[in-house]
Amino acid sequence: MSALEPGLRASITAEVTEADTAQALGSGDVPVLGTPRLLALAEAACIAATAPHLDEGKTTVGTAVSLEHKRASPVGASLEVEAELTEIDGRKLSFNFIAYGIGAGDEVVIGAGTVDRMLVDTERFLTKLSGTS
Repeated sequence: MSALEPGLRASITAEVTEADTAQALGSGDVPVLGTPRLLALAEAACIAATAPHLDEGKTTVGTAVSLEHKRASPVGASLEVEAELTEIDGRKLSFNFIAYGIGAGDEVVIGAGTVDRMLVDTERFLTKLSGTS
């Protein structure tokens, strides 16, 4: 492993679009940020925190998630999702994340949780997946 260490952080910003809604994602029937999209943003922040520090040919894959989606965000809302690497246990990387609604001078917590990702060799992972070991 290169320079992976607890404390690495990154944040992702996004604006809620029609494609991000629970209606569009099939996770509900209202036009607000869908929980699957919130999860995708959280994972993107985790990846952004670690990817620049991985050796060539290495990546991470998601293995476990705990997510609390606390507040609805309408189409057009701006979000920021921050992730921090909190623990390394062998190849297992554990992160905490928090999502904020941003704008108009206030930050409102939209959601929070944890993500576990596993460090893998990309080529070996894909070879095992295809069954040609």
